[in-house]
Amino acid sequence: MSETILVTGAAGQLGQRVIHHLIETYKVAPGKIVAATRSPEKLAKLADKGVIIRKADFDDAAGLEKAFAGIDRLLLISTDALDTPGRRLAQHKAAVAAAVKAGVKHIAYTSMPAPDNSLVTFAPDHLGSENAIKASGIAYTIIRDAWYHDNYLHSMPHNLQGGKWYSATGNGKVSTISRDDCALAIAAALASGTFESATYTLTGAASLDNRQIAAIVSETAGKPLEVIDVNDEQLGQGMRGAGLPGFIADMLVSADANIRAGNFDIITEDFTKLTGKQPQPLKDFFVAHKAALTTVGTGEH
Repeated sequence: MSETILVTGAAGQLGQRVIHHLIETYKVAPGKIVAATRSPEKLAKLADKGVIIRKADFDDAAGLEKAFAGIDRLLLISTDALDTPGRRLAQHKAAVAAAVKAGVKHIAYTSMPAPDNSLVTFAPDHLGSENAIKASGIAYTIIRDAWYHDNYLHSMPHNLQGGKWYSATGNGKVSTISRDDCALAIAAALASGTFESATYTLTGAASLDNRQIAAIVSETAGKPLEVIDVNDEQLGQGMRGAGLPGFIADMLVSADANIRAGNFDIITEDFTKLTGKQPQPLKDFFVAHKAALTTVGTGEH
């Protein structure tokens, strides 16, 4: 493969795993991979492997164009700028504009399931970013990642400690997938050399409601876990009371509302289509991460 692939957000968890799978699973030569980040000093280990390191700051449009020079295929991992409304979409639009100027041939973008039919606070960022990519005229692969299995590791240790999981999802179901499986599928798409434009939605093979998920957590941890139904306002107050920033609490409440509305109850075969494998079930994920699931204060961030 003679294409050069650039991965933004390369110091983040998803970016690191994508690069891992490009090199280890799909045997892409490290010299054909550019890892871009605001903090290049964090990527010394990748540099040692022969990966090219570039600085890319999404708030510096001119710097982005320089970072994307000579790149065939760009993976735009959505940024974590959620604290200021509109900032993330502005960053993504700047990146797409820089890609056009730099002559990038293909853009891959990490989105979310059904951003056009979503109550999640950041869905408009994703929809706007997808539309900006489509309007750019560059061929694209949009990869809509479902809610990660990994997200449960933040809250479950605390829930297990008290034996209660406060939830506003009602009977709504969600199909989750591991972050590493998403990285595997993204790497497969990047390494495929495709020139077609396509949109994939990466989900698990099953949709579960929170009582089914609680039963899996309880069985894995060997501790009881009861789901307590609350409304959006109660959930938000509880999260703020626990010290979460307002924008995070609002985002998590909106995610529960989206599950309750049935908007995350989506199952596709796209993961298998891209990788030829089956996604890791939630139970297997919890068993593999049992220590993180049961230890308060060391949730994998």
